Amino acid sequence: MRSGRLFRDGAATFALLAILALFALKMNNRPEIVQNGSFYVIDGDTLSANGERLRLKGIDAPEFRQRCQRSGADWACGEDARKALATMIKAGVPECRGWERDRYGRLLVTCVAGDVDINAAMVRNGMAVSYGAYASEERIAQQAKAGLWASDFERPSDYRREEHMAHDNDNDPIAGLFSYLRQLVGWSAP
Repeated sequence: MRSGRLFRDGAATFALLAILALFALKMNNRPEIVQNGSFYVIDGDTLSANGERLRLKGIDAPEFRQRCQRSGADWACGEDARKALATMIKAGVPECRGWERDRYGRLLVTCVAGDVDINAAMVRNGMAVSYGAYASEERIAQQAKAGLWASDFERPSDYRREEHMAHDNDNDPIAGLFSYLRQLVGWSAP
């Protein structure tokens, strides 16, 4: 009797693991989406093409309204990041590829124009920071004091968090506190 239940539990566990493995395999076989042609630059790490939003994977650029300080003066670093991306996008015939989506439904892409990886170039030029990739390009930008690294700036994720908290605190201070705590312990992404 006991060995029958042990066999049944083992078979059920095996079946569950097999289903999870098939699901994971299916998720990895999603087709890659390729976008090329005309892009509209929204900000330093977001494009729009054919009515779809594309987020440059592995980088984080200042928000469009974000300001930085350079040589003691106010600098529209978010606007300049957008301009830098627009210049790169217009310089060649870019092709953006990806298959994953972020929590907002944007397609996460790597864009290339000719032999230039646009994502890497944005970080290397100091107009974006590394966000899970391009760490060596960020070190190059830091050493060269390029773009953001020649200024006092707040990382874009910190800027968004503070803007979000300020908005939450205006509406509901308790919700803002809980939102901050969730982000602090890693239960929600910036």
